[in-house]
Amino acid sequence: MHIVIGTENVQKIQDNYTVLELDTVRFSPDTDPVTAYCIVEKMSVEEMFTVDRYRELHQNLMRNYRLANWKFCKDALEHLQGRWSGELDSFYQSLAQRIEQYQTKQVDQAWDGVVDRC
Repeated sequence: MHIVIGTENVQKIQDNYTVLELDTVRFSPDTDPVTAYCIVEKMSVEEMFTVDRYRELHQNLMRNYRLANWKFCKDALEHLQGRWSGELDSFYQSLAQRIEQYQTKQVDQAWDGVVDRC
């Protein structure tokens, strides 16, 4: 999996590759957050026939993550784990761990899903 940062780069390649959103990250309090995406490089023959369905599920996972809809996220992660020839499994595991933490501490109203790396 290759990681691409920035929506402007994704727009150039999304017609030719399977591109999935990862995290939106804030690197400095003085800059706008940027969204990281990945290019899925390996796909089994079976996955080629279901790529649209799992791409949509992944997009809904990220949308619901920003909405703090943890139940949807956990259900989606169960279905996505192992997809994309396992290329995103470490991301999905990391996301599941964060969701567990967010469930125990309750995110505030201002939470928008942006990961702070400041």
